[in-house]
Amino acid sequence: MHTFLKVTAAAALLTAGACASPPAPVEEPPPFLEKAEPVVEEIVEVVETPQVIEPSITPGSLEDFRVNVGERVYFDLDQYRLDTEDQDILKRQAAWLASYPDIRILVAGNADERGTREYNLALGERRANAVKEYLVSLGVSASRVDTVSYGKERPVVAGSDDQSWALNRNGWTQIVSGATS
Repeated sequence: MHTFLKVTAAAALLTAGACASPPAPVEEPPPFLEKAEPVVEEIVEVVETPQVIEPSITPGSLEDFRVNVGERVYFDLDQYRLDTEDQDILKRQAAWLASYPDIRILVAGNADERGTREYNLALGERRANAVKEYLVSLGVSASRVDTVSYGKERPVVAGSDDQSWALNRNGWTQIVSGATS
């Protein structure tokens, strides 16, 4: 079901957009670094940018990023851990960003409507930072990535049900400058 929601969300959210100033950085380490297990070095292979699927899409454009790479990762309830599917999307983002070094991005952390405003803002910040730290671990310069938390303030879908909540728990990578027209 989690995979179905991700695919449904990707299709439904192609046209969403938002801007905001980045908040102060959080000093909490992202969840993928908080393991009590022994540290095992992993060689991460960054794949080349995927070929353009639609011939009418300009390489390096916002639409190229949205359609051919993917702009959102989804989180479980009260979590900010990146699962394997999320990591695959972020690997594609890192490869695409490596091909377009002048592009800057903003990663927005979002939460569903449950919980207090303060709790969801903090959770959104942890989610945005988890995405940023993973992209940085893949070679994206931290100076190209800003973060913001919208908490529950900017839902991408309306509704008070499991499917709506699942779609609203996300990390959204937005291009803020440097994309081609």
